[in-house]
Amino acid sequence: MTDSLQRISAMLLRHYYLFRGSWTRIFDLMYWPVLQMVIWGFITVFLNQHSNWFAQAAGVLIGAVLLWDVLVRAQFGFTLSLLEEMWSRNLANLFVAPLRPYEFGLSLMAMGIIRSAIGVVPAALLAIPLFHYSIFEMGLPLIAFWSMLIMLGWSIGLGIAALLFRFGLAAESYAWASIFLIQPVSGVWYPVEVLPGWLQPVAWALPTTHVFEGMRAVLINGTFRWDLFASAFALNILYLALGFGAFLFAFARARQRGQLLQSSE
Repeated sequence: MTDSLQRISAMLLRHYYLFRGSWTRIFDLMYWPVLQMVIWGFITVFLNQHSNWFAQAAGVLIGAVLLWDVLVRAQFGFTLSLLEEMWSRNLANLFVAPLRPYEFGLSLMAMGIIRSAIGVVPAALLAIPLFHYSIFEMGLPLIAFWSMLIMLGWSIGLGIAALLFRFGLAAESYAWASIFLIQPVSGVWYPVEVLPGWLQPVAWALPTTHVFEGMRAVLINGTFRWDLFASAFALNILYLALGFGAFLFAFARARQRGQLLQSSE
């Protein structure tokens, strides 16, 4: 266990030096969450002045955009950390060392948390003076929502990593586009009930739907829906198991075929 922690820590240290030597990477992580928060913040200000529903749930859109960015940055943080190893053709060098595949996966998951925090926390803090809204006022429910979205970001990142191991950089576009496929049916900006009836079961099969419905319950009704949290957690465990299985399987096949030495298109 100690050796595993040392190897995972070494991977995190590698990315720390990468960030320390390139401040533009940190700026890039913060840029989009801040931009989206500002845009949706001004939209919220307008709607608060013209809609009783939004006036009763001040910050519902800002909260939604910040939580959505937690998921996006967690997935991007995972896959981008892997892509940087592939772009620099460093995978072969990493696995010359006694780094096990699951340790590599855990280090990518840790980077997903770190990159998500770097991206979203500044935007959340900026929302306080700009729009007098603090997502931190949710308290403990915020931790529950955050953890569920991080777990889903890992699951999607693991699935994309499996595609990258299998197809190389030819699958790079999936790293950027896949997460947005679930946004329309996740109820980020609107309740699930506005979706067509045949699409609602698809929405409820996603942990994101339970998270954002739970967020609106907290902001509008002041209640934490334990049933939604339990459903999101169960779905996340399932998807995380499937994602890690796909990750380890694709890694083993790539190593057998020598594809770790050929990570180009």
